Amino acid sequence: MHDDRSLVESRLRRVLGERVRPAVYPRSVPLDVTVWHAPGEPVPVAEGLAAPHAPVRTGDRWGAPWGTSWFRVTAAVPEEWAGETVEALLDLGFDENMPGFQCEGLVYRPDGSPVKGLNPRNQWVRVADRAIGGERVDLHVEAASNPVILDYHPFRPTPLGDIGTAGDTPQYTLARMELAVFDRTVWELVHDLEVLGELMAELPVESARRWDVLRAVERALDALDLQDVNGTARAARTELVDVLSAPASPSAHRISAVGHAHIDSAWLWPLRETVRKVARTAANMTQLLDDEPEFVFAMSQAQQLAWIKEHRPEVYARVKKAVAEGRFVPTGGMWVESDTNMPGSEAMARQFVHGKRFFLEEFGVENDEVWLPDTFGFAAGLPQIIRAAGAKWLLTQKISWSQTNTFPHHTFHWEGIDGTRILTHFPPVDTYNCAMQGSELAHAARNFKEKGRASHSLAPTGFGDGGGGTTREMVAKAARLRSLEGSPTVDWEPPAAFFAKAEAEYPDPPVWVGELYLELHRATLTSQAQTKQGNRRSEHLLYEAELWAATAAVRAGFPYPYEELDRLWKTVLLHQFHDILPGSSIAWVHREARATYARVAAELEAVIGAAQRALAGEGTRPLTFNAAPHARSGVPALGADPARTPDGGTRVTARPGGGFLLDNGLLQVEVDGRGLLVSVYDVAAERETVPAGAPGNLLQLHPDFPNQWDAWDVDRFYRNTGTDLTAVDELVADGGTGVRISRSFSASRVVQVVSLAPGARRVDIATEVDWHETEKFLKLAFPLDVHAERYASETQFGHVHRPTHTNTSWDAAKFEACNHRFVHVAEPGFGVALVNDSTYGHDVTRTADTTTVRVSLLRAPRFPDPETDQGVHRFRHALVPGASVGDAVREGAAINLPARTVHGGASVAPLVTVDHDAVAVSAVKLADDGSGDVVVRLYESRGGRAKARVTPGFAVSGVVRTDLLERPVEEGGLTLSLKPFELVTLRLSRAAGR
Repeated sequence: MHDDRSLVESRLRRVLGERVRPAVYPRSVPLDVTVWHAPGEPVPVAEGLAAPHAPVRTGDRWGAPWGTSWFRVTAAVPEEWAGETVEALLDLGFDENMPGFQCEGLVYRPDGSPVKGLNPRNQWVRVADRAIGGERVDLHVEAASNPVILDYHPFRPTPLGDIGTAGDTPQYTLARMELAVFDRTVWELVHDLEVLGELMAELPVESARRWDVLRAVERALDALDLQDVNGTARAARTELVDVLSAPASPSAHRISAVGHAHIDSAWLWPLRETVRKVARTAANMTQLLDDEPEFVFAMSQAQQLAWIKEHRPEVYARVKKAVAEGRFVPTGGMWVESDTNMPGSEAMARQFVHGKRFFLEEFGVENDEVWLPDTFGFAAGLPQIIRAAGAKWLLTQKISWSQTNTFPHHTFHWEGIDGTRILTHFPPVDTYNCAMQGSELAHAARNFKEKGRASHSLAPTGFGDGGGGTTREMVAKAARLRSLEGSPTVDWEPPAAFFAKAEAEYPDPPVWVGELYLELHRATLTSQAQTKQGNRRSEHLLYEAELWAATAAVRAGFPYPYEELDRLWKTVLLHQFHDILPGSSIAWVHREARATYARVAAELEAVIGAAQRALAGEGTRPLTFNAAPHARSGVPALGADPARTPDGGTRVTARPGGGFLLDNGLLQVEVDGRGLLVSVYDVAAERETVPAGAPGNLLQLHPDFPNQWDAWDVDRFYRNTGTDLTAVDELVADGGTGVRISRSFSASRVVQVVSLAPGARRVDIATEVDWHETEKFLKLAFPLDVHAERYASETQFGHVHRPTHTNTSWDAAKFEACNHRFVHVAEPGFGVALVNDSTYGHDVTRTADTTTVRVSLLRAPRFPDPETDQGVHRFRHALVPGASVGDAVREGAAINLPARTVHGGASVAPLVTVDHDAVAVSAVKLADDGSGDVVVRLYESRGGRAKARVTPGFAVSGVVRTDLLERPVEEGGLTLSLKPFELVTLRLSRAAGR
């Protein structure tokens, strides 16, 4: 037989595109359209409906960037359409290739009740299943003219990312606005042909099944009269019945389809627009659930559901009804789909506390699964946090984006730093916006790495980011793919049903130990420095506010600010979303974030101040409040006392050849004439920290123009070129304990103060940068005279080790990594810590005898925010010679929790004390349920075992261990035997009357 595949396939493409799809709507009439353009921010629905409208026609331009326009469409159903299915087709000017990234709309009835969302792939609104001739159609559309930021020529700088710079030029052209007859038979034929055409393209040429499908398609096209598609569509469908009913092979890969709409809580749009995006999508999905009885939709991020509850209660009522029916599935159990690298220990825990609690209180649903398809890698401390929150499964997809190494598993056990394992799944479909295309499903089956051991995978299905979620077209295709020869099988089901099946069929999956490092988007650890500083400061202020408010509540009857702390925690958690904290959002988002962090800080400082005044009482004695989990200056951890003045002082003298010598009897520090650290000598250890000829405190400037994803990526080639910033404008003694260094370069200026406090075993470096560079990367380097094959960096509830070498491609790919408050390098007998108050990105490299730690300070990408990081920034670091990991933990906490002085009359005993220095307290608070119980969370911080005694400073009537949500999991005691990095939460009931 002659090979005529190309002929038939080309015929199918043209007939389907030019004849069959247009025939879905065989008759139409124009709608009458009027519009009102709202000034400023979005208005309430009632105001939009009642506003005075003016006529507008298709072809007219509309929509200033970030504006809102209210369209009203009206018509009468033609008499001859009586009994037909009728839909309104509302094209606001969509580009079908950009669902989620341009204009969107929400349709309302005249009474203000929402109908469904409008999106580039979802432009229809059902008017009547059986129309009545002459019936009046009256619909309103709240249309958002969001500008296209990520265009066909991506990563180009644009002023459209902030309303203050976006201008007012209309962005869109009003297109098709019609009332039309919907031909269901033709619509079904479209999906018959699409599914079979996509299947053919994936089958081997030598497969008999491919030729069976080809001939059936050919017969269907022959049966179709192109001059009367609507009249002959049924006959064409008949020719396809046999090939569509051939069942899948028993060994076919099995796909659990989960309706999904991955909506970034902010990204190329501000938070206020996400509030509307989630309402549009939820309206769409609840409507689709009503129409499609087998469809299941899952929505993550409690914050987004809370927005719907607050701003669109009518949509929320539909959501709650669908949740109760088990078909709209709250998933993930987190407040937002956060970044997991940078949030601190308690913040990561509270993502689950607030997310799971919302789902429990609102829906009676508790999630076993964590849903993070788009997060930029996963910290090694996360598994035990997931388990402590009462969950056991994790889904993500993003690791498939890694540039260098292909991850070896799709279903596996992930083991964290404490040994906790959770079942983890990476969907082999390699997208969290699956559209049920044959190519996607075939890729999932081919790509699945567990073949022979397992047969199930998951496919998140739907358009995200405001693209409207799952479409009726996807559901139609899934119905044909339920069991179809040559294809994986497809069933709609909730995430938990998939995980239960995966767990049952694969009881002994492979184990991956340590962080799930994404070999991409490494620059998100540095971009938008002020957003990251706001997060770090907010986390520690929240810790202090809880600690001192709880202590004051128990000691002095202080009113514990439950509601205020709950609100502020949720605000901070929202800003840990994986495009806000990583610095990959538009200027508007980060401008608002800076203002929000300032408000959060002011409120928390007020709480802390009031609680400390209540504790200090009347008097003039200076009391030092120490919130750190370790004693310092004679003040106990978590308590307040007069601080002990350190013995001795610091001498600052001129150095021969230029520069200064700093000496406090513990450390001897040399700053040369270039303002660089050429010696940091540990007197007790008789050990030099800085290698000869390789000075520390060295600022290095690199070009930084990645191949794509400007705010997200730093490519390894940035290291090929760099400039050491050694020129000095001014070098003077400062404050009796330090040296001030001023430098200028290009359009920027740096002022540093290197200081050595009396009694301190660390060198402090305060850096102020007035930054006016573009596409540059600023590093601060510390070569260390330490021979280390690996180093430790703090992560949630512990630390993770990474290699300093590049033996393998996996090692080499980690050329930029995350730390929290410290990095520690060591050889037997001697270690050095570098601690910080607000930076995350860093790199560590080595030569034969030197290990160099470089802190990432600032970047200057121009997309999506062309003014990223311009302005003044302040950083604090400290170099700690002779440091153990325990010293790194202590100094890292100290630099982030500076002591506070309050004048009063009485010392403040700690609410709890712990007698083992390796056991760090991460939270002291009152229980969220208002019972007055005291909750203490602590963990082993050094990676060893520890037996510790917790001593309450108040009368206790009972102790239980709890999960993160403060629910009892077992009887507890005050003597703990902790495994390495083990996390424990204790709930202490206060004795009556105390």
